[in-house]
Amino acid sequence: MSGSTFLVVLLAGLLHALWNIVAKKAGGDVRFACFSAGVSIVVWSPLGIGLGWDVVPQWDFWAWGFVVGSALLRILYFVVLLRGYRAADLTVVYPLARGTGPLLSSLFALCWLGESVSVTGGLGIAGVVGGVFLIAGGPQLITEWRRSGLATEAQLTAQRLRSAGLRYGLLTGVLIAIYTLVDGYAVKVLLLSPFLMHYVENVVRGVLLMPVVLRDRPAASALWRQQWKYALIVGTLTPVSYVLVLYALQTAPLSLVAPAREVSMLFAALIGGHLLGEGDRRLRVLGALLMACGVAMLGLA
Repeated sequence: MSGSTFLVVLLAGLLHALWNIVAKKAGGDVRFACFSAGVSIVVWSPLGIGLGWDVVPQWDFWAWGFVVGSALLRILYFVVLLRGYRAADLTVVYPLARGTGPLLSSLFALCWLGESVSVTGGLGIAGVVGGVFLIAGGPQLITEWRRSGLATEAQLTAQRLRSAGLRYGLLTGVLIAIYTLVDGYAVKVLLLSPFLMHYVENVVRGVLLMPVVLRDRPAASALWRQQWKYALIVGTLTPVSYVLVLYALQTAPLSLVAPAREVSMLFAALIGGHLLGEGDRRLRVLGALLMACGVAMLGLA
């Protein structure tokens, strides 16, 4: 992975962590996903229309199939992610999702796309996943499960909270792995423009989600008044963070880019944990350091 590509992935990770922290604070549901998509369509419309006016009409059946498929996957991803944020702590859901996603993406890329990874890259992937395990409170989860029969009511409540975070985090991670593979194939093999693919996918997602919003307009209006500032931030940052990853995928193997972008967990641990007051600070910092070492090794791979 080149130095410039590595810097692009680092910036993408920072932006990704920031918009997830904002999404957690918003506490929204599927309607928030629609609000964010709508904001993104409007904010990035000059660039989207300007670049896509002559290009998008030339897309064939396969290109549109991947774009629509990506939109459906992203809808499911946002719904599961937002439900997870309402049911559990960000510092459980987010790291599990970000750890499971790159691990599966890398394994599938090695098998499906025929990529190879060096020993340094393999150790980097292991460092990222191990760091996520610590940040998510893996050792504490194991201890709690072993002592579940002797737990107090407060401890049982904490266990249920972590279990919910575990379920939503792992499911989100699986969806991340799938849409990363779909989008990676589209930009690497079909040679679709990363920005145009993400912008048109956003349009498709907004259209598909609109009936959910219009089903109860008064409630949607009330939610919009509460959440429009959060939607503005998420809708503006999400395309930037993910398009940077797609551009990185054009010049580096998916099996390295997918784990390297999980440096976002380092930012989420140090920024989000402080702002939201979640988790064991020492364990989180240790996990962040392990992730930093893993990401550095990926940069050298």
